[in-house]
Amino acid sequence: MSKANKKIDPKKAAYRAKILDLLDTYNKVLVVEADNVSSNQFHQIRKALRGQAVILMGKNTQIRTAMDLKIRPPKGATWAANTKLEALKELVKLNVGLVFTNGDLAKVRDIMLSYRIGAPAKVGAVAPSNVVVPAGNTGLDPNQTSFFQALNITTKIVKGTIEIQNDVTILKAGDKVGNSEAALLAKLNIRPFTYGLKLSSIYENGSVYGPAVLDIKDEDFASSSPLVFRTSLPCRSVPTTRPLPRPRTR
Repeated sequence: MSKANKKIDPKKAAYRAKILDLLDTYNKVLVVEADNVSSNQFHQIRKALRGQAVILMGKNTQIRTAMDLKIRPPKGATWAANTKLEALKELVKLNVGLVFTNGDLAKVRDIMLSYRIGAPAKVGAVAPSNVVVPAGNTGLDPNQTSFFQALNITTKIVKGTIEIQNDVTILKAGDKVGNSEAALLAKLNIRPFTYGLKLSSIYENGSVYGPAVLDIKDEDFASSSPLVFRTSLPCRSVPTTRPLPRPRTR
C-alpha cells in the first residue's frame, strides 16, 4: 500500500481533523509550557476559557503533521497553502500546548495564569525561583533544631519554640531540591513552588511575539516622542499609523 493511500487510525484521523478545524477557525495562538500541570488544573482552565479559547494538547508529531497539511496541501486538497504556519510549527517543541483564540490575548492569558497552584518542594525537583525561609517563630519544639542546623540556619529558642533569626535563601532558581531542603520546608508547611500554564510565545497570522508584548498599553504609544516612528502591535490589534515626516534640512 502506498504512503498516500495508507490508512490512519480513526482516533488519529479525528485528532488531525480537530487540529485542521482549529487552524481554520482561529487566527491567534498562545503557546504555553505545561510542565507539572495536573489534569484537574487543565479541567479548570478549560472550563474558565469556554467560549473564549480552546486548549490543544497532544503529541507534537501529530500536531506538526496536521500543520504540514495546511502548509503544503496534498494533491486534491480543497484548501490553499498557508506557509505562514511554518512560524507556528517551529514553536511546537517539548511539553507545550496551543491555546487558540480570536479574542483578547491579554484577557485569555490572565485567566490561564489565575489557575496556578502552590506545590511542595519535592526531592530532585528544580527550583523555578529562589526559595526564602522567613525570619520568625516556627512553632517547632527545640528537638527539631537539627533540620535547621543541616542548612546552617541560625536559630534561637524563644518560649520553648525555635525562632529563625534572619531570612534565609535555601534554594536559588535552578538548584535541585535536596533531602534537607524538602524536609525543612515540609516541617514549616511552606509550599514554595507554583505550577500552571506558562506563556512562552504568541503567534498571529505568521508573526511571533514574546509574552511581554501583552503588557504594552495603548497609552505607552500616546506618550511617545512625536519623532518616534510608531509601529503596529498585531497581537493587540493596534493599527499602524504612517510615520511622521522627517524635518527638512537646508
